[in-house]
Amino acid sequence: MAGTNSELQLLAEGPAIILVEPQLGENIGMVARAMANFGLAELRLVNPRDGWPSEKARSAASKADHVIDHTRVFDTIEEATADLQFTYATTARERYGFKPVRAPVVAAETLRTKFKSGEKTGILFGRERWGLTNEEVALADEIVTFPVNPAFASLNIAQAVLLMSYEWMKSSMDDVSETSFEPLEQQQATKEQLYGLFDQMEEALNARGYFRPEGKRQRMIENLRAVLSRRALTSQEISVLRGVFGTFDKYGRQTPRGSNGPYAEGSKKEDDRNDT
Repeated sequence: MAGTNSELQLLAEGPAIILVEPQLGENIGMVARAMANFGLAELRLVNPRDGWPSEKARSAASKADHVIDHTRVFDTIEEATADLQFTYATTARERYGFKPVRAPVVAAETLRTKFKSGEKTGILFGRERWGLTNEEVALADEIVTFPVNPAFASLNIAQAVLLMSYEWMKSSMDDVSETSFEPLEQQQATKEQLYGLFDQMEEALNARGYFRPEGKRQRMIENLRAVLSRRALTSQEISVLRGVFGTFDKYGRQTPRGSNGPYAEGSKKEDDRNDT
């Protein structure tokens, strides 16, 4: 049985997320929320435009208070990264220099390896409007860039943090195809259950005059059975369908057969139903 939110372990580790001169408190809050979603907790701000703390940031963080409460503010990038041993700079633009450029998945794996060895690391994110300057990128060890549409490469700062946070979480997984929960375990229906569904369906439809004209009756039955046997129904699914047909018995079993009925003999609907 899954535990309640209070029983679940809160992940809070990994590289520091460093926002350089962020402008809006709402953006900082959304960054904090993205970090919390994927197990990151250390947020550092370099000279935020509107100061700190920020109630707008706390509100936008959607209860990621453990990130907001421990956010640290610095005057310069040099101060914000002084205790770190390795940093990435994020950018969507081509930079000329001698920095290795990594894809997010490679960057996350590198950060995970360094984290396991006890190194302190960080990821630099630039301003909302124009990102990081070349001088700021030069302070990082390597560059990480995202595979985005070249004609529309600008990412919202929270989106950029979300992408890196997601890759960070994936780097801890033995199997990247695993999910946090499994679908309801169901048992495939037996043929006996399937035949029972056929019988109930055919009896219910026959009582309401569905199989008309009589000459097409067998073909219509075969088509209905083919539809219901196209995939392996589970026992639970058989129960759902039998419940549907079972409700027919709550209503009258005689369907008006007048010329105005939806399946009146010779009507367009009857022709559509019987075309096979």
